[in-house]
Amino acid sequence: MEHVIADPLGTRRVVVTGAGGQLGAALLEAFPGAVALTRGAWDVSMPPPPLDAGLVLHAAAWTDVDGAEADPQGAAAVNAGGTQHVAELGIPFVYYSTDYVFDGRKRDPYVESDAPGPRSVYGRTKLQGEAAAVDAGAWIVRSSWLFGWTGRNFVRTMLALGRERDEVAVVDDQRGSPTYVGHLAEATRALVELPAGLWHLAADGDCTWAEFAEAIFEEAGVDCRVRRITTAELGRPAARPAYSVLRSERPGAPRLPHWRDGLRECLARLLPD
Repeated sequence: MEHVIADPLGTRRVVVTGAGGQLGAALLEAFPGAVALTRGAWDVSMPPPPLDAGLVLHAAAWTDVDGAEADPQGAAAVNAGGTQHVAELGIPFVYYSTDYVFDGRKRDPYVESDAPGPRSVYGRTKLQGEAAAVDAGAWIVRSSWLFGWTGRNFVRTMLALGRERDEVAVVDDQRGSPTYVGHLAEATRALVELPAGLWHLAADGDCTWAEFAEAIFEEAGVDCRVRRITTAELGRPAARPAYSVLRSERPGAPRLPHWRDGLRECLARLLPD
């Protein structure tokens, strides 16, 4: 089922789950007056409380990719069960998914019609969440490599390491599109005027993690070298897609700015004048 909400922002009360996270913070800015639900207000792995809302922006998620390998039931309870709980509210909602639903074997951008094939517990549980969202007629937003001015993310980690070290080792055999949460939140405003269903919304352009790190240091004026390594050398528990650039094939899809523009906007908020 696909639908368009008439005047979703003019008269309807918007609720943001996962409001304590980096995407939640951006959504609260993009949707003034939205009700913020942190995990303390609603742990989405539990049944939902009564909500007076016309639109739910479901940003709550288990995002610890490696931790999900050690606790698959916990990750599923949040990413799959939590989305089912949102669906049970019977309120139109937006579900935020991930590039990790793909196996990364392509070498050209993934579009909505490409078959998923997650290689990690995290990817599988997010795909299960997508299934619950499809059944509810929700908007499903796949995005990638999120970063923002709050929370734990690659940009904040690199800035911290770059101030402490002369060199950092960063993976150079994974390619994606780093997406600024501020841009994704603004794109969500446009999206909810469009039919529900599956949409790919990620930053324009692409890079490897090592290239992203080099750009962070360059833009921030941090004197730190990047030593390029392989995913195998990093040795993380969860498999990562080697290539996960996302693009939309749907007419009228919101287009996000280039990842480098997002980086500059993020750094403007993170760094002192």
